[in-house]
Amino acid sequence: MAVTDIGAAFRGGVAFLTRIPVGAGEEEWRRFQAVPAVFPLVGYLVGAVAAVPFLLLPAEAAALAYVTVLVALVGITHLDGVADLADAAVVHDADGRREALKDTTTGVGAIVAVTLVVAGLALAGLALSGLPPLRAAGIVVAGEVGAKLGMATVACVGSASHEGLGSGFTRAADPALLVGPAVVAVPAALLTGLSPAAPVAVLAGPLVAVAVVRWTDGALGGVNGDVFGAVNELARLVALHAGVVAWTHF
Repeated sequence: MAVTDIGAAFRGGVAFLTRIPVGAGEEEWRRFQAVPAVFPLVGYLVGAVAAVPFLLLPAEAAALAYVTVLVALVGITHLDGVADLADAAVVHDADGRREALKDTTTGVGAIVAVTLVVAGLALAGLALSGLPPLRAAGIVVAGEVGAKLGMATVACVGSASHEGLGSGFTRAADPALLVGPAVVAVPAALLTGLSPAAPVAVLAGPLVAVAVVRWTDGALGGVNGDVFGAVNELARLVALHAGVVAWTHF
């Protein structure tokens, strides 16, 4: 693939995964769908920006600034996936779950899930603020790369439940394609030196993704755009907390 193609795919990824105005269009979107390795590449960008508060601010201020910067940078689109998937999860039959995904009404499942994710993210920020600044920043970047590696995992191993945003990524799904994103994510696993914190944070992404894909295959008949968003948010949350635990206990 030519350098220009990779650049176009990266712009498409930035446009899809963040709110950064990069002027991406249909061509960049198609390139991005064909190159799952772009997911963790964008993770480095998001993680580097989101980690800045831990390098500049004191504890509580850094935790609040981290959540604020993250929301400003990536928006709430993926958090909407958590809400939709949670509303579907509380329904007991497959047809009802699929209907819940389409329903624009916010249910109790969505409210509880989003509250837990946002609270968990804030608590992760507070825990990170108590670590050495460079190590906290390393876990943030590793966690973001891990979350995006989780999205790449969904693209490579998942099967779409219907034609839509998710099928654009899974149409050429092949587990072998996950090698590219995994290689891209390797440097992130080295960001905390000899501590297992960064490797644990990176690995959390694909592990969460596999668990969610297995559930959606049985409960929803496959993955869709909401699954990608939910995996991103859940994987980041698990990665950050797992990274902190690994740093403080191992």
